[in-house]
Amino acid sequence: MYAANKASDKTIMKTRTFIAVTTLAGALLVPAIGAPCAQTTSTTTQAGHASKTILETAAAAGSFKTLAAALHAAGLTEALSGHGPFTVFAPTDEAFAKLPEGTVESLLKPENKAKLQAILKYHVVSGKVGALAAISAKSAPTLQGGSVHVTVDDGKVKINESTVIKPDIQASNGIIHVIDSVLLPAS
Repeated sequence: MYAANKASDKTIMKTRTFIAVTTLAGALLVPAIGAPCAQTTSTTTQAGHASKTILETAAAAGSFKTLAAALHAAGLTEALSGHGPFTVFAPTDEAFAKLPEGTVESLLKPENKAKLQAILKYHVVSGKVGALAAISAKSAPTLQGGSVHVTVDDGKVKINESTVIKPDIQASNGIIHVIDSVLLPAS
């Protein structure tokens, strides 16, 4: 009797796991109706590989002007134009606008370069990590040294407290996940 219950419990767990994974995959592959989404393009070659770097892809989208300015001020544009691969959790201009007034302007000052670099590196993971792999991993070490935590809440993928509004944008040197707020590392 005990062995039969144990086998039944394993079957139930496998079924629940399958349902959870397929539900998450659906949540990632089918965007919510009416959800805000950055218009992001990635040019691909005939072989299906993205031809633009992460920075070129973000610049073409037009909704990452603040991120581009911050990367330039921090001296990180060249690094993210390299071979990678990198995974970037990219906050939109609207995400930066959610920060307290004066925060972005203060961070862009030369005397705050180290702090700005730390914040921006907290948005970057070494390697190309797609949304499903990130969900499975549950956390990822960033180039800043801390880790971001990946969860699913009401069918939405979250990176710490930020919501992924557009996952898996392919670039020649990695992948971009658009997020709705700036990630701040622990002080």
